[in-house]
Amino acid sequence: MDLDTLSKLGEFVGGFFVVISLIYLAYQVRQNTRSLRAENYGRVLDRMSALQSATSADAELNRVFTIGAESPGRLTRSERIRFTWALYELLGNAEFMYHQSRDGTLPPAVWERWKNTLGWWMSHPGMRAWWVSKPTPFTEDFTGFVDTLIRDDSYDAAAVGRWRQFVAGEEGSSRDNNEQHSS
Repeated sequence: MDLDTLSKLGEFVGGFFVVISLIYLAYQVRQNTRSLRAENYGRVLDRMSALQSATSADAELNRVFTIGAESPGRLTRSERIRFTWALYELLGNAEFMYHQSRDGTLPPAVWERWKNTLGWWMSHPGMRAWWVSKPTPFTEDFTGFVDTLIRDDSYDAAAVGRWRQFVAGEEGSSRDNNEQHSS
């Protein structure tokens, strides 16, 4: 074998290993992306779970949040401020999820669930009133997103109606009553 042939063989072998390295690198990036998605999903669940836990365990916070979502004018000044802190936590979590979904690090189905949940929350008159008067802004793109949810009434009206019936302690339809009695 002459030197020219050995040189060409060396280039071929080197190119082959570069291709193998790139394939391995792409595999590692994909694995890292999956891991990052799982980590972000876990962070989102932890943050939302902490807020939900605090709201359900603290009767006073629950009362403030419940009244504030519907009619913040019924709250004292101090309660409206407490309501504000709870909403900053809720909407701060939503903003985090919004940006993670835009970056592709939050699974689309997870974001869709929370986007619908945010739309549902923004259907409440007290939430809308707070959003308009919030003391400090969120990021411009998230603000535009929430403004669109509010403007387009992006929520399931039937679900809101069922929720209001449930909270009011009203019975469901007669079909629901018959199913309950036959069980």
